[in-house]
Order: sequence, then structure tokens, then C-alpha cells
Amino acid sequence: MDTEQVIQAESRYLVHTYNRPPVVFTRGEGSYLFDAEGKRYLDFAAGIAVNALGHAHPSWLEALQVQGGRLTHVSNLFHTEPQVELARRLVESSFADRVFFSNSGAEANEAALKFSRKWAGLNHGEGKAEVIAFEGSFHGRTMGALSLTHKPAYRRPFEPLVPGVTFVPYNDLATAERAISDRVCAVFVEPIQGERGVYMADPEFLAGLRALCDQHHALLVFDEVQCGLGRTGRLWAHEWTGVTPDIMTLAKPLAGGLPIGATLVTDPIASAIEPGDHGSTFAAGPLICTVASAVFDEVSRPEFLQQVENNGQKMRAGLLALGEERIVELRGRGLLLGMQGNGPVKPLIEAARQGGLIVISAGEEVLRICPPLTISPEEIDAGLQVLAENWNMLGRVDGD
Repeated sequence: MDTEQVIQAESRYLVHTYNRPPVVFTRGEGSYLFDAEGKRYLDFAAGIAVNALGHAHPSWLEALQVQGGRLTHVSNLFHTEPQVELARRLVESSFADRVFFSNSGAEANEAALKFSRKWAGLNHGEGKAEVIAFEGSFHGRTMGALSLTHKPAYRRPFEPLVPGVTFVPYNDLATAERAISDRVCAVFVEPIQGERGVYMADPEFLAGLRALCDQHHALLVFDEVQCGLGRTGRLWAHEWTGVTPDIMTLAKPLAGGLPIGATLVTDPIASAIEPGDHGSTFAAGPLICTVASAVFDEVSRPEFLQQVENNGQKMRAGLLALGEERIVELRGRGLLLGMQGNGPVKPLIEAARQGGLIVISAGEEVLRICPPLTISPEEIDAGLQVLAENWNMLGRVDGD
């Protein structure tokens, strides 16, 4: 099918949950995507921070091909070595003692919510079930994760949601202190709020939450679904703050484009969970885990992380050089940046796409930059050049 045929067929057969631009991608290579007409696009979106190694990376592809010829799925009723190998990598590189695998970031947060309530009920009684989340948060769209997600437009059509969740302002420790009581079992927070517009948590804010959770015997949960696994130039985004959580959720980049989620926990939390408390048919199959281990091995190398940090600084400087007078604020770290414009960014996104660059938004006035972590300095320059050529579209509205 050509582009128009695909778009027409989609409108006939798919539930309309996304408004997509009129382009059909057919393959990718490195930091580039190619559409059905053969046009090449530099990818500054990486599938919403998913394709950490870009497209068809040799290590990723080799792991997929080799394991695909051996064993793909047996369910979690049986042992497999790739699941254990991936879990070992995650545990040995983090604060955690154990891992629960799922299929997405939303599922990872669902598990974190269930584990928190089970742990609290066993250790502190049934009344300790309240949860604190933050304004601007995004933790997923399944019912439990949606209950932790702040945006009213996402929540209202599906209410009533899971009860007991209170939202407080992000980076407002004084309000959090008033909200966190002995009835709270967990505090869910993103070290960087990606979907809101790439807002970073102050180190003092996270440290304060850590102290409050300790004081009230609550669990501190870091959602690093978007900001974790090398995107900031450190393996885990919270490493920049020196604050350690009790639970951490991961997903997007972990298998470099294949579906996986992970909920990392300490032993006291894991000890509260028994066989039958939670599970997943598809999670942590040998194919996915083999590929995820290959991604982890690439991303966790110190020289790889240093290159991410260097390229993040280059991207930041290049964006500011486009015209600081039209940038309200440039937020983020490493290769997760949010450029707050002085008006709508949609016209700039559309013009950039026509010029061969894929960028996405995080809100109407925020341009989100999250390319593959393997992007080269030369490719950064090429993408910035496309933005420069279309910079006059920033802030335009229909009819301008």
C-alpha cells in the first residue's frame, strides 16, 4: 500500500486514539527513518525516548536474530536464563535487590502500586493505603497508573478511578509535608516529568520526600520510565540527586523498541509478595530479555554515558543559539530536553518534518528533544540546521 492507502485503511480498522501526521514509516537505520516514498528523516524523537540505540543497531539486531532462532516464549510458569541475566544486570547496577518484569511503563507502575499497598498492609495495617502523586505527573493510562496521572483530560472520562490518591504541586516540599501522613503507603514521583514538558525535580525536593517517607514509613517510588537508562548521561536519572528510592519503574528504552517494563524493589518489599499476588503471561520472555540485556550492555558503558552527556550539552547550546529571545525556558538534562517556546510548537514540528526532521511536543508550547542515545555530533548539527531553517514557524498560529 502507498501512504494514502495506509492512512485510509487505518481510519477504517483502528480505534482512533491518536492523531497522526500524513507519513508512513517503513524502515529505520541508525538515527534515521525512511517513509513509504523513500524520504529520509533524522529522528529526534526515538519513538518517545524508546529507541535508545537508534534503528537496527548491530548489537540489538544480533541479539534479536540469535535468540529468535532459539526460544521466544514459554510464559512465566518456567525458568529461562535470559530473564535471570537481565534481572542480574539491573540489580547489580542499582539500589534494588529484586525485579518484577512486565510489558510497559504503565504495567510497571501498576505493579509498584500493588506492591506498595501489600507491603504497607502487612507491615503497618490495612488503613495505610493512601498514595501521593504530583501535579503534572504521567504514570500511564491503565486504571491504576491513570489514577496516579494528574492530567484531568486523561482521567475524567474513566472515573471513578482507584481511590486514595492525592496530588500536590511538583517541587513544593512544604505542601508535600502537609500531605504525607502515616496513612500514606507510597509517594510516586518522576525525577524528570517528561510528558508535562520536561520539568526536573530539585535535588532538595527529592531529598525532602525521602526524609518524609522515612518519617511516615512510606515507600518512595521513582518513575524513570522516560528519563532512566542513560538518557540524562547517568544510568539512572536519580543518580544526579544522590537520593535513593525504595522502588523504581523502568520501560521505554529497556529493550530498544520491544515491549518491556520493570519494577525494581528492595528485599523488604519483595518479601511482602507471594506467588499469585501478581503476574504476566508475556512479560520477560527470553527474546525480549536477551535484547534488553544487549541494550543495557551498550548503554551502561561509562564512555557511552559520557558521550550522552557531551551530546546533551551540544544539543542544549545549539538550541539556545537558534534564538534565545523566542525560548522561554530550556529544561532537562542529557538527551531529554524540553524547549518552552513563546507560542505553539506544532507549526515548527510540521515544518521540521517536511524538512526531514522528526521532533515531538510535550504540551502545546514545549518542543521535546529525545533522539537516540547513539546520535552523533554531526547528526545533531544537521537536525539543528533544519530547526534553524524553520525557526520562524515557532509560535505561529493558524492564519499567521
